[in-house]
Amino acid sequence: MGTRIRAVVTGVIISLVLCSGTAIAATVPVVDLIEDGSAYGGQVITVSGELVGDYGSRSDGWMWTQLNGDSYAVTALVEGGELDGSNIGIGVRMPVELAAGLDAPGRYRMVGPLVEATGIWRYHDPSRQGETYLEITSLTVVVPGRGLHENPDWIAIAIGGVLAIVTGVVARLYVRKRDGVT
Repeated sequence: MGTRIRAVVTGVIISLVLCSGTAIAATVPVVDLIEDGSAYGGQVITVSGELVGDYGSRSDGWMWTQLNGDSYAVTALVEGGELDGSNIGIGVRMPVELAAGLDAPGRYRMVGPLVEATGIWRYHDPSRQGETYLEITSLTVVVPGRGLHENPDWIAIAIGGVLAIVTGVVARLYVRKRDGVT
């Protein structure tokens, strides 16, 4: 009887380990999806990034938007982020219920919510005319969206003012010389 119990316990443990391994979604950076999206086709994955652009709610109960996973999604330039290439993102599709209560998406002077989105990576989905996107099944807001506040660049404004004055003076001198006024 002891051998049989050990075999059952061992079987249960192995089953739990195997089941838990398939339930955990791999975390994939957006850049990897862009560089080799076919490698993740049909897989359940987790992607982190900022929701940007617009929330496009459709009559079929789904909402579409963009998820950017670049360095700017984590730290905006006006908050001390470094220039680091271009914005990169993927299309995401989620049930409208998941989008309820989300802060506005990122755009000019606005940082969208930073999220962890888990779902199925649909690579060249034949049911959607070959569209590639993440079909989100769960969404966690890591950092809420917020407004950005930029201070004026007073040095640039001063230089612009000086150049405007110099241009005005040069133009006046030119006109006086052209018209023969002394």
